[in-house]
Amino acid sequence: MIITSLLDTDLYKFTMMQVVLHQFPGAQVEYRFKCRNAEAAMAGGRGRFDLAPYVGEIRDEIRSLCTLLFHDAELAYLRSLRFIKSDFVDFLGLFHLHEKYITVSPLPSGEIDVCICGPWLHTILFEIPVLAIVNEVYFRNTHKLPDLVEGRRRLDVKIGQLRGDGLSDLKIADYGTRRRFSRAWHEEVLRVLSVRLGTGQSPGQANGNAGQLAGTSNVLFAMKLGLTPLGTMAHEYLQACQALGPRLRDSQIYGFESWAKEYRGDLGIALSDVYGFDAFLRDFDMYFCKLFDGARHDSGDPFNWGERMLAHYTRNRVDPRTKTLIFSDGLTVPRTIELYQQFRGRCQLAFGIGTNLTNDLKYEPLQIVIKMVRCNGQPVAKLSDTPSKNMCDDERYMGYLRQVFEIPQVA
Repeated sequence: MIITSLLDTDLYKFTMMQVVLHQFPGAQVEYRFKCRNAEAAMAGGRGRFDLAPYVGEIRDEIRSLCTLLFHDAELAYLRSLRFIKSDFVDFLGLFHLHEKYITVSPLPSGEIDVCICGPWLHTILFEIPVLAIVNEVYFRNTHKLPDLVEGRRRLDVKIGQLRGDGLSDLKIADYGTRRRFSRAWHEEVLRVLSVRLGTGQSPGQANGNAGQLAGTSNVLFAMKLGLTPLGTMAHEYLQACQALGPRLRDSQIYGFESWAKEYRGDLGIALSDVYGFDAFLRDFDMYFCKLFDGARHDSGDPFNWGERMLAHYTRNRVDPRTKTLIFSDGLTVPRTIELYQQFRGRCQLAFGIGTNLTNDLKYEPLQIVIKMVRCNGQPVAKLSDTPSKNMCDDERYMGYLRQVFEIPQVA
Protein backbone atom coordinates (compact mmCIF):
# COMPACT_ATOMS: atom_id res chain seq x y z
CA MET A 1 0.00 0.00 0.00
CA ILE A 2 1.67 3.19 -1.20
CA ILE A 3 -0.45 5.78 0.63
CA THR A 4 -1.04 4.85 4.25
CA SER A 5 -2.23 8.20 5.61
CA LEU A 6 -4.49 10.94 4.31
CA LEU A 7 -1.90 13.40 5.65
CA ASP A 8 0.49 12.16 2.94
CA THR A 9 -0.33 15.14 0.76
CA ASP A 10 0.59 18.81 0.36
CA LEU A 11 -0.53 21.34 2.95
CA TYR A 12 -2.20 23.56 0.37
CA LYS A 13 -4.81 20.86 -0.26
CA PHE A 14 -6.02 21.35 3.31
CA THR A 15 -5.81 25.15 3.27
CA MET A 16 -7.83 25.25 0.04
CA MET A 17 -10.23 22.57 1.30
CA GLN A 18 -11.02 24.71 4.34
CA VAL A 19 -12.00 27.59 2.04
CA VAL A 20 -14.17 25.19 0.03
CA LEU A 21 -15.96 23.98 3.16
CA HIS A 22 -16.68 27.49 4.38
CA GLN A 23 -17.34 29.35 1.12
CA PHE A 24 -17.99 26.91 -1.76
CA PRO A 25 -19.41 23.71 -0.23
CA GLY A 26 -21.72 23.04 -3.18
CA ALA A 27 -19.16 23.42 -6.00
CA GLN A 28 -18.91 20.54 -8.49
CA VAL A 29 -15.61 20.01 -10.31
CA GLU A 30 -13.77 17.88 -12.81
CA TYR A 31 -10.02 17.15 -12.91
CA ARG A 32 -8.02 15.50 -15.70
CA PHE A 33 -4.60 13.85 -15.79
CA LYS A 34 -1.79 14.79 -18.17
CA CYS A 35 1.69 13.39 -18.74
CA ARG A 36 3.92 16.15 -20.12
CA ASN A 37 6.82 13.92 -21.13
CA ALA A 38 7.30 14.28 -24.86
CA GLU A 39 7.93 10.54 -25.11
CA ALA A 40 4.69 9.58 -23.38
CA ALA A 41 3.06 8.58 -26.67
CA MET A 42 5.21 8.35 -29.80
CA ALA A 43 3.42 8.88 -33.10
CA GLY A 44 2.04 5.59 -34.36
CA GLY A 45 3.28 3.51 -31.45
CA ARG A 46 3.93 3.20 -27.75
CA GLY A 47 6.43 5.38 -25.93
CA ARG A 48 8.78 4.32 -23.20
CA PHE A 49 6.67 6.14 -20.62
CA ASP A 50 3.68 3.84 -21.10
CA LEU A 51 1.45 3.85 -18.05
CA ALA A 52 -1.41 1.76 -19.45
CA PRO A 53 0.13 -1.61 -18.43
CA TYR A 54 -0.09 -0.55 -14.78
CA VAL A 55 -3.75 0.53 -14.69
CA GLY A 56 -4.74 -2.47 -12.57
CA GLU A 57 -2.12 -1.70 -9.93
CA ILE A 58 -3.02 1.98 -9.93
CA ARG A 59 -6.69 1.15 -9.42
CA ASP A 60 -5.86 -1.21 -6.56
CA GLU A 61 -3.80 1.49 -4.84
CA ILE A 62 -6.60 4.03 -5.27
CA ARG A 63 -9.07 1.53 -3.84
CA SER A 64 -6.84 1.23 -0.77
CA LEU A 65 -6.53 5.03 -0.59
CA CYS A 66 -10.31 5.25 -0.39
CA THR A 67 -10.38 3.09 2.75
CA LEU A 68 -8.29 5.53 4.77
CA LEU A 69 -9.64 7.69 7.56
CA PHE A 70 -7.90 10.37 9.60
CA HIS A 71 -6.54 9.07 12.90
CA ASP A 72 -7.00 10.99 16.14
CA ALA A 73 -3.30 11.93 16.28
CA GLU A 74 -3.46 13.28 12.72
CA LEU A 75 -6.53 15.36 13.52
CA ALA A 76 -4.86 16.67 16.65
CA TYR A 77 -1.84 17.71 14.59
CA LEU A 78 -4.02 19.58 12.08
CA ARG A 79 -5.89 21.23 14.94
CA SER A 80 -2.56 22.50 16.30
CA LEU A 81 -1.90 24.55 13.15
CA ARG A 82 -2.89 28.15 13.85
CA PHE A 83 -4.75 28.64 10.54
CA ILE A 84 -6.81 25.42 10.65
CA LYS A 85 -10.23 25.93 12.20
CA SER A 86 -11.94 23.58 14.59
CA ASP A 87 -15.04 22.91 12.49
CA PHE A 88 -12.85 21.90 9.53
CA VAL A 89 -11.01 19.36 11.66
CA ASP A 90 -14.37 18.05 12.88
CA PHE A 91 -15.40 17.59 9.25
CA LEU A 92 -12.16 15.75 8.45
CA GLY A 93 -12.92 13.40 11.32
CA LEU A 94 -15.84 12.11 9.23
CA PHE A 95 -14.11 12.30 5.86
CA HIS A 96 -12.89 9.66 3.44
CA LEU A 97 -12.31 9.60 -0.31
CA HIS A 98 -14.96 7.88 -2.45
CA GLU A 99 -13.85 5.61 -5.28
CA LYS A 100 -17.00 6.48 -7.26
CA TYR A 101 -15.57 9.93 -8.00
CA ILE A 102 -12.46 8.69 -9.87
CA THR A 103 -11.91 6.56 -12.98
CA VAL A 104 -8.60 5.32 -14.41
CA SER A 105 -8.62 3.95 -17.95
CA PRO A 106 -5.91 2.75 -20.38
CA LEU A 107 -5.61 4.47 -23.75
CA PRO A 108 -4.49 2.85 -27.05
CA SER A 109 -1.48 5.20 -27.12
CA GLY A 110 -0.12 3.60 -23.97
CA GLU A 111 -1.09 6.59 -21.85
CA ILE A 112 -3.80 6.59 -19.21
CA ASP A 113 -6.87 8.71 -18.67
CA VAL A 114 -7.64 9.74 -15.11
CA CYS A 115 -10.87 11.62 -14.49
CA ILE A 116 -11.91 12.92 -11.07
CA CYS A 117 -15.45 14.27 -11.08
CA GLY A 118 -17.72 15.18 -8.17
CA PRO A 119 -18.16 17.65 -5.31
CA TRP A 120 -15.04 19.79 -4.88
CA LEU A 121 -15.17 19.24 -1.13
CA HIS A 122 -15.03 15.46 -1.60
CA THR A 123 -12.53 15.28 -4.49
CA ILE A 124 -9.91 17.89 -3.63
CA LEU A 125 -7.73 15.43 -1.71
CA PHE A 126 -7.35 12.99 -4.63
CA GLU A 127 -4.75 14.89 -6.67
CA ILE A 128 -1.49 14.54 -4.73
CA PRO A 129 -1.81 10.92 -3.52
CA VAL A 130 -2.98 9.75 -6.95
CA LEU A 131 0.03 11.37 -8.63
CA ALA A 132 2.30 9.80 -6.00
CA ILE A 133 0.65 6.43 -6.68
CA VAL A 134 1.15 6.69 -10.46
CA ASN A 135 4.80 7.58 -9.95
CA GLU A 136 5.58 4.82 -7.50
CA VAL A 137 3.70 2.13 -9.45
CA TYR A 138 5.54 3.12 -12.61
CA PHE A 139 9.01 3.20 -11.08
CA ARG A 140 8.65 0.02 -9.03
CA ASN A 141 7.76 -1.80 -12.24
CA THR A 142 10.37 -0.23 -14.50
CA HIS A 143 13.24 -0.08 -11.97
CA LYS A 144 12.78 -3.05 -9.66
CA LEU A 145 16.27 -2.59 -8.18
CA PRO A 146 16.64 1.20 -7.96
CA ASP A 147 20.12 2.66 -7.77
CA LEU A 148 19.81 4.17 -4.31
CA VAL A 149 23.58 4.52 -4.09
CA GLU A 150 23.49 6.93 -7.02
CA GLY A 151 20.52 8.73 -5.51
CA ARG A 152 22.41 9.20 -2.26
CA ARG A 153 25.48 10.42 -4.11
CA ARG A 154 23.45 13.02 -5.97
CA LEU A 155 21.77 14.14 -2.76
CA ASP A 156 25.19 14.49 -1.12
CA VAL A 157 26.33 16.73 -4.00
CA LYS A 158 23.25 18.95 -3.57
CA ILE A 159 23.87 19.29 0.15
CA GLY A 160 27.49 20.22 -0.50
CA GLN A 161 26.40 22.92 -2.92
CA LEU A 162 23.86 24.33 -0.46
CA ARG A 163 26.45 24.50 2.31
CA GLY A 164 28.87 26.49 0.18
CA ASP A 165 30.52 29.72 1.28
CA GLY A 166 28.14 32.62 1.74
CA LEU A 167 25.00 30.49 1.56
CA SER A 168 24.21 30.01 5.24
CA ASP A 169 21.03 32.10 4.94
CA LEU A 170 19.78 30.17 1.88
CA LYS A 171 16.81 28.04 2.91
CA ILE A 172 15.03 25.45 0.81
CA ALA A 173 11.81 23.53 1.26
CA ASP A 174 10.70 20.15 -0.04
CA TYR A 175 7.85 20.38 -2.57
CA GLY A 176 8.35 16.90 -4.01
CA THR A 177 5.40 14.73 -2.93
CA ARG A 178 3.58 14.49 -6.26
CA ARG A 179 6.54 13.34 -8.34
CA ARG A 180 8.60 11.41 -5.82
CA PHE A 181 10.32 8.16 -6.75
CA SER A 182 8.72 6.45 -3.77
CA ARG A 183 7.39 7.21 -0.33
CA ALA A 184 10.37 5.50 1.32
CA TRP A 185 12.87 7.51 -0.74
CA HIS A 186 11.00 10.74 0.01
CA GLU A 187 11.30 10.07 3.74
CA GLU A 188 14.98 9.19 3.46
CA VAL A 189 15.71 12.43 1.59
CA LEU A 190 13.94 14.49 4.24
CA ARG A 191 15.70 12.72 7.10
CA VAL A 192 19.10 13.31 5.51
CA LEU A 193 18.33 16.96 4.75
CA SER A 194 17.10 17.51 8.30
CA VAL A 195 20.34 16.22 9.77
CA ARG A 196 22.79 17.64 7.23
CA LEU A 197 21.20 21.05 6.65
CA GLY A 198 19.40 21.54 9.93
CA THR A 199 15.89 22.84 10.38
CA GLY A 200 16.62 25.77 12.65
CA GLN A 201 14.18 24.35 15.18
CA SER A 202 16.68 22.55 17.40
CA PRO A 203 19.96 24.04 18.65
CA GLY A 204 23.17 22.35 17.63
CA GLN A 205 21.83 20.79 14.43
CA ALA A 206 24.04 20.24 11.41
CA ASN A 207 27.26 21.18 13.19
CA GLY A 208 25.99 24.59 14.20
CA ASN A 209 24.18 25.32 10.94
CA ALA A 210 21.34 27.76 11.62
CA GLY A 211 19.03 25.56 9.58
CA GLN A 212 18.69 25.58 5.81
CA LEU A 213 15.72 23.22 5.55
CA ALA A 214 12.75 25.54 5.96
CA GLY A 215 10.20 22.74 5.91
CA THR A 216 8.14 20.51 3.64
CA SER A 217 4.84 20.74 1.82
CA ASN A 218 4.08 17.16 2.93
CA VAL A 219 1.92 17.24 6.05
CA LEU A 220 2.61 13.65 7.11
CA PHE A 221 6.37 14.08 7.08
CA ALA A 222 6.08 17.48 8.74
CA MET A 223 4.25 15.80 11.62
CA LYS A 224 6.50 12.73 11.67
CA LEU A 225 9.85 14.51 11.44
CA GLY A 226 9.06 17.71 13.32
CA LEU A 227 9.34 19.94 10.24
CA THR A 228 7.38 23.06 9.37
CA PRO A 229 4.47 22.35 6.98
CA LEU A 230 4.41 24.85 4.10
CA GLY A 231 1.82 25.89 1.54
CA THR A 232 -1.02 28.28 0.76
CA MET A 233 -2.96 28.09 -2.53
CA ALA A 234 -2.65 26.18 -5.81
CA HIS A 235 -3.83 26.86 -9.35
CA GLU A 236 -7.10 24.98 -8.93
CA TYR A 237 -8.32 27.50 -6.35
CA LEU A 238 -8.00 30.51 -8.66
CA GLN A 239 -9.23 28.45 -11.62
CA ALA A 240 -12.42 27.52 -9.77
CA CYS A 241 -13.04 31.20 -9.07
CA GLN A 242 -13.59 31.62 -12.82
CA ALA A 243 -16.89 29.79 -12.30
CA LEU A 244 -17.63 30.82 -8.73
CA GLY A 245 -17.01 34.57 -8.85
CA PRO A 246 -19.46 37.28 -9.93
CA ARG A 247 -17.64 38.20 -13.18
CA LEU A 248 -14.89 36.45 -15.12
CA ARG A 249 -12.64 39.52 -15.39
CA ASP A 250 -12.77 39.88 -11.61
CA SER A 251 -12.19 36.20 -10.83
CA GLN A 252 -8.56 36.62 -9.77
CA ILE A 253 -9.45 39.55 -7.51
CA TYR A 254 -12.39 37.56 -6.17
CA GLY A 255 -10.09 34.64 -5.39
CA PHE A 256 -7.63 36.79 -3.45
CA GLU A 257 -10.41 38.53 -1.54
CA SER A 258 -12.09 35.22 -0.66
CA TRP A 259 -8.74 33.92 0.57
CA ALA A 260 -8.23 37.01 2.74
CA LYS A 261 -11.75 36.61 4.11
CA GLU A 262 -10.89 33.09 5.24
CA TYR A 263 -7.40 33.64 6.63
CA ARG A 264 -7.47 37.30 7.72
CA GLY A 265 -3.86 37.97 6.73
CA ASP A 266 -2.46 34.52 7.45
CA LEU A 267 -1.10 32.26 4.65
CA GLY A 268 -0.46 35.40 2.61
CA ILE A 269 1.40 34.11 -0.44
CA ALA A 270 -0.38 34.79 -3.75
CA LEU A 271 0.07 32.52 -6.76
CA SER A 272 1.01 34.68 -9.75
CA ASP A 273 0.61 32.66 -12.95
CA VAL A 274 -2.95 31.40 -13.38
CA TYR A 275 -3.67 34.18 -15.90
CA GLY A 276 -0.10 35.08 -16.76
CA PHE A 277 2.11 37.50 -14.88
CA ASP A 278 0.95 40.67 -16.67
CA ALA A 279 -2.67 40.01 -15.65
CA PHE A 280 -1.51 39.22 -12.11
CA LEU A 281 0.27 42.57 -11.78
CA ARG A 282 -2.77 44.43 -13.08
CA ASP A 283 -4.93 42.85 -10.37
CA PHE A 284 -2.37 42.78 -7.57
CA ASP A 285 -2.76 46.44 -6.69
CA MET A 286 -1.54 48.42 -3.68
CA TYR A 287 -4.22 46.87 -1.47
CA PHE A 288 -3.08 43.32 -2.23
CA CYS A 289 0.60 44.33 -2.17
CA LYS A 290 0.14 45.45 1.42
CA LEU A 291 -2.30 42.71 2.45
CA PHE A 292 -0.40 39.67 1.18
CA ASP A 293 3.01 38.64 2.48
CA GLY A 294 4.38 37.90 -0.98
CA ALA A 295 3.96 35.93 -4.18
CA ARG A 296 4.97 32.56 -5.63
CA HIS A 297 6.60 32.00 -9.01
CA ASP A 298 5.66 28.81 -10.89
CA SER A 299 6.22 29.48 -14.60
CA GLY A 300 8.13 31.74 -16.96
CA ASP A 301 11.60 33.19 -16.45
CA PRO A 302 12.19 33.41 -12.67
CA PHE A 303 14.83 36.15 -12.83
CA ASN A 304 12.62 38.42 -14.90
CA TRP A 305 9.66 37.61 -12.65
CA GLY A 306 11.61 38.53 -9.53
CA GLU A 307 12.85 41.84 -10.91
CA ARG A 308 9.38 42.81 -12.07
CA MET A 309 7.85 41.79 -8.75
CA LEU A 310 10.30 43.96 -6.80
CA ALA A 311 9.66 46.90 -9.12
CA HIS A 312 5.92 46.41 -8.72
CA TYR A 313 6.19 46.61 -4.94
CA THR A 314 8.26 49.79 -5.20
CA ARG A 315 5.72 51.40 -7.54
CA ASN A 316 3.01 50.59 -5.00
CA ARG A 317 4.96 52.20 -2.16
CA VAL A 318 5.78 48.91 -0.46
CA ASP A 319 9.30 48.11 0.72
CA PRO A 320 10.25 44.89 -1.13
CA ARG A 321 12.49 43.90 1.78
CA THR A 322 9.34 43.28 3.85
CA LYS A 323 7.88 40.88 1.27
CA THR A 324 8.64 37.26 0.37
CA LEU A 325 9.26 35.89 -3.10
CA ILE A 326 8.86 32.13 -3.38
CA PHE A 327 10.40 30.29 -6.33
CA SER A 328 9.05 26.83 -7.07
CA ASP A 329 9.18 26.13 -10.81
CA GLY A 330 11.30 23.07 -11.63
CA LEU A 331 14.14 24.22 -9.41
CA THR A 332 17.52 22.55 -9.19
CA VAL A 333 20.04 23.41 -6.50
CA PRO A 334 22.35 25.36 -8.88
CA ARG A 335 19.39 27.40 -10.18
CA THR A 336 18.27 28.02 -6.60
CA ILE A 337 21.72 29.35 -5.71
CA GLU A 338 21.69 31.65 -8.76
CA LEU A 339 18.32 33.08 -7.75
CA TYR A 340 19.45 33.51 -4.15
CA GLN A 341 22.55 35.41 -5.22
CA GLN A 342 20.54 37.74 -7.46
CA PHE A 343 17.81 38.60 -4.95
CA ARG A 344 19.44 38.20 -1.51
CA GLY A 345 19.06 41.27 0.67
CA ARG A 346 16.48 42.81 -1.66
CA CYS A 347 13.48 40.86 -0.31
CA GLN A 348 12.66 37.81 1.79
CA LEU A 349 13.32 34.59 -0.14
CA ALA A 350 12.03 31.05 -0.14
CA PHE A 351 12.69 28.16 -2.52
CA GLY A 352 10.55 25.06 -3.01
CA ILE A 353 12.41 22.21 -4.72
CA GLY A 354 10.34 19.26 -5.89
CA THR A 355 11.30 16.59 -8.39
CA ASN A 356 15.02 17.39 -8.26
CA LEU A 357 15.02 16.46 -4.56
CA THR A 358 12.66 13.48 -4.42
CA ASN A 359 13.14 11.84 -7.82
CA ASP A 360 16.78 12.19 -8.86
CA LEU A 361 18.20 8.67 -9.02
CA LYS A 362 19.47 9.02 -12.63
CA TYR A 363 16.11 7.94 -14.14
CA GLU A 364 14.08 10.46 -16.12
CA PRO A 365 11.11 11.44 -13.94
CA LEU A 366 7.52 11.49 -15.06
CA GLN A 367 6.21 15.02 -15.62
CA ILE A 368 2.62 14.32 -14.62
CA VAL A 369 -0.11 16.65 -13.39
CA ILE A 370 -3.77 16.57 -12.46
CA LYS A 371 -5.53 19.86 -13.15
CA MET A 372 -9.06 21.13 -12.72
CA VAL A 373 -10.76 21.58 -16.10
CA ARG A 374 -14.37 22.30 -15.07
CA CYS A 375 -16.23 23.84 -12.16
CA ASN A 376 -20.02 23.84 -11.88
CA GLY A 377 -20.22 22.57 -15.44
CA GLN A 378 -18.20 25.48 -16.85
CA PRO A 379 -14.71 25.18 -18.37
CA VAL A 380 -11.89 26.64 -16.30
CA ALA A 381 -8.29 27.07 -17.37
CA LYS A 382 -4.79 27.98 -16.41
CA LEU A 383 -2.95 30.36 -18.76
CA SER A 384 0.62 29.87 -17.64
CA ASP A 385 3.68 31.96 -18.43
CA THR A 386 5.06 28.64 -19.74
CA PRO A 387 2.60 27.74 -22.54
CA SER A 388 3.25 23.98 -22.25
CA LYS A 389 1.70 24.12 -18.78
CA ASN A 390 -1.64 25.37 -20.09
CA MET A 391 -4.47 22.91 -19.61
CA CYS A 392 -8.10 23.19 -20.71
CA ASP A 393 -10.46 20.96 -22.69
CA ASP A 394 -12.27 23.84 -24.43
CA GLU A 395 -10.24 25.91 -26.91
CA ARG A 396 -13.04 28.45 -27.36
CA TYR A 397 -13.04 29.14 -23.66
CA MET A 398 -9.26 29.52 -23.70
CA GLY A 399 -9.59 32.11 -26.43
CA TYR A 400 -12.28 33.96 -24.50
CA LEU A 401 -10.17 33.92 -21.34
CA ARG A 402 -7.23 35.40 -23.25
CA GLN A 403 -9.45 38.15 -24.55
CA VAL A 404 -10.92 38.99 -21.15
CA PHE A 405 -7.52 39.12 -19.43
CA GLU A 406 -5.71 40.71 -22.40
CA ILE A 407 -3.31 37.79 -22.78
CA PRO A 408 -1.66 37.58 -26.22
CA GLN A 409 -1.60 34.26 -28.06
CA VAL A 410 1.89 32.76 -27.98
CA ALA A 411 2.99 31.24 -31.29
